[in-house]
Formats: sequence, structure tokens, C-alpha cells
Amino acid sequence: MHWTAALTAAALALPAVVVAQTPTDAQIAAIVVTANQVDIDAGKLAASKGASADVRAFGEMMATDHAGVNKAAAELAARLKLTPEENDTSRSLKADGDRHLEQLRGLSGAAFDRAYIDREVAYHQAVLDVLDRTLIPSAQNAALRNLLEKVRPAFVAHLERARQIQSALGR
Repeated sequence: MHWTAALTAAALALPAVVVAQTPTDAQIAAIVVTANQVDIDAGKLAASKGASADVRAFGEMMATDHAGVNKAAAELAARLKLTPEENDTSRSLKADGDRHLEQLRGLSGAAFDRAYIDREVAYHQAVLDVLDRTLIPSAQNAALRNLLEKVRPAFVAHLERARQIQSALGR
């Protein structure tokens, strides 16, 4: 299976599969930036629209933390003279994120909170799977690989916090 299909499946919270093709560092950079932007956009919406204080605070944390990752990635890319290369996976992530935002905009109250947090649990698990199975092992530049490894614990913490909120919401 092509690596873009594998990442797309993971981003949609489907089981991850073995990757047959390796993304370039420029493609990895585009995937990372897009995946973070998807979570920034959803986080901003949750921060303003969430019914529970926990969901609003989590959304604010997602927007802030993922913006920080994108800032670090942009600084690294500039230092390495690496231009992120848009690809099928980054485009698919963006389109899926846009669809998810539209769905969330149509919800309110507890339904919004559950839909947002359920997606955050699935999304962070999928991102961790792709980081571990594809992006970190495929990164050719040591500085890019180090950045991916450095931000990984934050994704783990985000996943754990999202699961705690999910449990509190009765999921």
C-alpha cells in the first residue's frame, strides 16, 4: 500500500497498515504542518464553542501547543532550507479536517463536546501511530527526526488528556 493511503487511513482512525513507500523530508514537513493545523483549527473552535470547561480548556491547549509545534517546524525548515512539499496525504488531511470542522459547526452543547473529544482521541492515536511507523523512521535529516521525537511526548499527553475528558463525558 502506498504510504499516503496508509497515513490517510490512520488519520481517519482506521487501522494503520504497513507502509511500502517512504515519504521525503519535504513531504514529512508538509504532513506535520497540515496535521498540526487541523488540530489548531478544531481546537480554536472547541475553545469558543465547547459546552464544558474541560473541552474549552483542551481546545485552547490544542491550539496553543500545536501552533508551537508548527512554529518549531517552520523554523527548522527555514534553517535546513527545506520547503514543505504538499502531497496527497497533506491534502487529504486538510480536506478531512475541513469536513470535520463543518460537522462540528453544526453541533452544540454536549453533542459538540462528545464529537470533538471523540475525534481528538482517534486523531491523536492515529498521529502517534504514523509518527512511530512512518514519519520518524522515514526522516532522513537528523534534525527533523529529532524534532519529531521531541514533540512525540506532547502527543501522548494530549491523547491521555483527551481520553480523561472522554471518560468524564460518559464515553
